[in-house]
Amino acid sequence: MRSKAIAAALAAVLLAVLVTLVHGSWKGERLGARADDGSGRVAATAAPPVLVPVSGDPAGATPTEAGIRAVLEPLGRTTALGAPPAVAVVDALTGRLLYGANQDRAATPASTTKITTAVAALTAPGPDHRITTRVVPGPTPGTIVLVGGGDPTLTALDGRQYSGYQPARLSDLAAATAAALKASGTTQVKLQYDTSLYTGPALHAIGVNENIAPVVSLMVDEGRVDPTVVGKESNRVPSPGVDAAKKFATMLKTAGVTVDGAPTPGTAPGGGAPELASVQSPPLSAIVEQMLTVSDNDLAEALLRQVAIAKGQPASFQGGTAAARQVLEGLGVTYGASNLKDGSGLDKENRLTPLTLVQTLSTAASGTHPELRRALTGLPIAGFTGTLTDRYGPNSGAADAAGVVRAKTGSLTGVSTLSGLVRDRDGRLLAFAILADRFTGDPDPARAAIDRMAAALADCGCGTAG
Repeated sequence: MRSKAIAAALAAVLLAVLVTLVHGSWKGERLGARADDGSGRVAATAAPPVLVPVSGDPAGATPTEAGIRAVLEPLGRTTALGAPPAVAVVDALTGRLLYGANQDRAATPASTTKITTAVAALTAPGPDHRITTRVVPGPTPGTIVLVGGGDPTLTALDGRQYSGYQPARLSDLAAATAAALKASGTTQVKLQYDTSLYTGPALHAIGVNENIAPVVSLMVDEGRVDPTVVGKESNRVPSPGVDAAKKFATMLKTAGVTVDGAPTPGTAPGGGAPELASVQSPPLSAIVEQMLTVSDNDLAEALLRQVAIAKGQPASFQGGTAAARQVLEGLGVTYGASNLKDGSGLDKENRLTPLTLVQTLSTAASGTHPELRRALTGLPIAGFTGTLTDRYGPNSGAADAAGVVRAKTGSLTGVSTLSGLVRDRDGRLLAFAILADRFTGDPDPARAAIDRMAAALADCGCGTAG
């Protein structure tokens, strides 16, 4: 391993960059962001290069296939992984395959699936897209309709609980709606809620689970029973649309408009009915970053449906995955035997090849797609952020790679995966995917083995000039 002093220095540099990326406002202080004056208008700013080389030639020495094999394969033969994992390593800036071991095998990807969801969403509908939740006059006099647009960030709280983005607030929508109603002399209404934007089953294939709410186009605080539990597992309400409508009715009353009876399901009238009020989500770029860093399943499934809508597909699990595949193949990514069932990776029937993952990352790292940068800046940093915060510690056997590896994790029963970016000893930027889905028992040894493999790439001085 490279010296601890060098690793510590690299970690410090990356952490300083991280502070700028994560703790700056999503309104323009992050890498490659766009300035926002609060009116919803955005002005493009120059996107600086992402992951500038640590030192030396930007290209660096290219690792050889034999060199990578020599450092990875002994680590992959551990019994902790059950069987050698499916692995691919590419030169991130050129997309050239440097090493593969079962790189075309469609393995269970778990939450590394979110990398494909992120890139698809940043392509269509794009990083600046915002999701609108609106209120319109209903089909009968004295009725209003709360229309879900699929915003997974909409909150019934004050918004201060969310560190990754500033969410749209249901209270703001209620206040604006009440003001519009009172201006027309109305202080009592019937309330309907419209969740018709999404089609197909709302319940994920894994069933009722604290890791994900029913996927509907209207919800607040990701359908959590306790909305103050942010970024953690939590019990979910069975009908998020009903929950959101009830909270909206309470807020309307606080704002001076009484709702007659309980909210009922309905559909907004067609023909471009004028809005009474609306609120917008943060740009998808901010949602993508948050989704990747904390591995948020609700954000992932909502993003997948935005991809479906943008590509003219049904806003469902099936329509979303078909649309995401269309987008990725349009970017030149080899889909091969990959076959996804969702956008979050919770479905154990998902299949992705390591090659699909590394090509997706390489595309995001290329200079021709600056709109995809947030798919990289959202990746957790080993030992510091998100789902990698508690990994690459002092006794992990991979501590020297803390702050150097930047990757998306994945965990299901019998599955541990890691896919992301790393700079090797020579400064070459590598994209890698390590998918282990054939082990049993305790997942911690499998995660540790995969972390050591990624760390070995960081320490790989196994290149030749050229």
